[in-house]
Amino acid sequence: MGGYGSGRRGYKQKAEECRSLDVNRLHREGCLTPGRQGNWVWSRDGEEVARIGYKAEEGQFVLDYRFRQYGGEWEPITEVVGLTHADCNYGNQRPYFRCPGVVDGRHCGRRVGKLFSGGRYFLCRHCYGIAYASQSEPRYDRMLRRANKLRMALGGEPGTAHFIAFKPKGMWQRTYDRKRFEIERCENQADQLFLSKFSHLLSKEECEMFFREH
Repeated sequence: MGGYGSGRRGYKQKAEECRSLDVNRLHREGCLTPGRQGNWVWSRDGEEVARIGYKAEEGQFVLDYRFRQYGGEWEPITEVVGLTHADCNYGNQRPYFRCPGVVDGRHCGRRVGKLFSGGRYFLCRHCYGIAYASQSEPRYDRMLRRANKLRMALGGEPGTAHFIAFKPKGMWQRTYDRKRFEIERCENQADQLFLSKFSHLLSKEECEMFFREH
């Protein structure tokens, strides 16, 4: 990997571990307006943990910051990120970054909503091989997480120990039935996936009980 993003790390970084720039949030804050400049600040528990300088120009967003690797000297970085827009419904437009990464001598140029500080530059997660934590979860955990999200959307509690909530007032019955069916499907599939993974720990009788054909 040469140019922007050179020196890709050998392990899979997680998006949650990297500072990121969200083009939609920057847009809402007015930071993408040509001529606007200032500092973008990251904070944790109300305390500033990092900041970078930025300047918005026509069709591009310029970042100014310092980078230090493995305890070395601080290096000043100026990174130019292209901006583009796509038409939305009702005549509006949505902004996107154009990733400036260069991978194996080829310019990335992906249209993305977020850039990540996975190394020297802010690039898309594809250039850095960054994954979200949920992508490394076992599939049965993902299924349960989806079921819990639907349970709470109906006004109930997460977890199979609780009953699925009754239909919320104002919700169509067919919508409620569809959500309830999806909760049950996800939870049943999660159970089967979990049992399949750990079936080697079960006795022959337990396997016959859990995996018998219905």
